[in-house]
Amino acid sequence: MTERLTINRQFHVATKRSGTKQIQSGTMPVTPTGRVPRISRLLALAHHCYRLVQSGTIINQSELAHFGQISTTRMTQIMWLDNLAPDIQEEILFLRRITQGRDSIKEADIRPIAKTLDWNKQRQMWRELKKNSQAVNPAVG
Repeated sequence: MTERLTINRQFHVATKRSGTKQIQSGTMPVTPTGRVPRISRLLALAHHCYRLVQSGTIINQSELAHFGQISTTRMTQIMWLDNLAPDIQEEILFLRRITQGRDSIKEADIRPIAKTLDWNKQRQMWRELKKNSQAVNPAVG
């Protein structure tokens, strides 16, 4: 009498950059659709630049601008985003990906908020901006 053994296991076929295929354990990872909003990318860049200056890797914003091949004024505008209240920054970093059309929130819309030093005033301005924009919903999950 032969015994029968059944193994149930999830797997998927992954294609490497070289074009070769490989069987991998588990379900296929979900690839997000759409693109990250520009304002989210700029805020992440501002955080990165701030860390470079704080660590001493880069001397100042002028040097950052030089290496980034942008004007010092533009670098300053990007760095202002780091002045936003933490809860506003979190909302911006978790904005929904853009699947079609243009971004609903533009960096130029955020500049006046970022220049305001009072976080309570920033929050009020942010709420007004969100109310006037269409789909400013944080990403789910």
